[in-house]
Amino acid sequence: MSRITRRSLIAAAAALPVAGLLAAPARRAAAQEKPEKVRLDYAYYNPLSLVLKKEGWLEEALAADGIGVEWVLSAGSNKANEFLRSEAIDFGSTAGAAALLARANGSPQQIVYVYTKPEWAALVVGKDSTIADVASLKDKKVAATKGTDPYFFLLRSLNEAGLSGADVEVVVLQHADGRTALERGDVDAWAGLDPLMAASELEAGSKLLYRNPDFPTYGVLNGREAFITQYPEVTEKVLAAYEQARQWVLANPEGAAQVLSDESKLPLEVAAKVLTERTAIDIDPVPNDALKATLEAITPIFVDEAQVKPGTDVQASLDTLFAPQFIEAVLAAAPAADETAAATPSA
Repeated sequence: MSRITRRSLIAAAAALPVAGLLAAPARRAAAQEKPEKVRLDYAYYNPLSLVLKKEGWLEEALAADGIGVEWVLSAGSNKANEFLRSEAIDFGSTAGAAALLARANGSPQQIVYVYTKPEWAALVVGKDSTIADVASLKDKKVAATKGTDPYFFLLRSLNEAGLSGADVEVVVLQHADGRTALERGDVDAWAGLDPLMAASELEAGSKLLYRNPDFPTYGVLNGREAFITQYPEVTEKVLAAYEQARQWVLANPEGAAQVLSDESKLPLEVAAKVLTERTAIDIDPVPNDALKATLEAITPIFVDEAQVKPGTDVQASLDTLFAPQFIEAVLAAAPAADETAAATPSA
């Protein structure tokens, strides 16, 4: 008998009727204590969250249990981490590196889902800038949002060029303010984040000084450890709804671009550029070894740039960062669809 692979499970999940996918986790165990509501963030850098919020699929899935849904806007990974740490939300969207940094610094959160593999960060200069390479940023002002993928992108890019964070003046600004500072000429460069970065390119003529698609650390959904431990069935329903949104985006790229445009108030051209040119959504949503390898590559930066307290065991934090069992349970609800497809005679 052939072994059912994770890829086949993902394909089977896509083939399941939406109602079946959302209801399956509820059939697995006896009833348990339920939260009054589930609090999630939505973010312009997480297109699945925008679709899920707009369509109301999670609200529908939880309504039968009398559980409400509350949405909170995250302006960046740093804000999502703040909300998780303060227990203002139960699920938050961050870059993988930001999730690891938060856990290494004591925040009890775990990655439960991978929503994209984006190239959402780059180093950006103004349209009239004469800066030609990363090494030329020495002693220059660079806007960045600390604790986010663009910030770590900046540090890794500087290291690659033989520099460190101490060789530039980091002007700490939230992403949108960083874009404004760049376009006004208040800073020499900006560690940019899409979709704001694409908007700055198309609307202000800003230029990408340096790109490296291997540096961004995936888009991940974090769950508060206390919440996902107490409410595993609810967590599975959240992730089943996320899978529904992911499959919808894959099947409706133009519709997804329109949602991103509407929610972010950015031109459709900008949204389409972000989703079609810089965002991979057809990925394995299970936190896995590929994500872990990406994060292992960045852990020296945390220590060298004093992003964690001296003596912090970052590797131990990474080893306990993933909680894949919830999305694996959602995907495992799909074998019947896989087996049905396998049993259908081919032409």
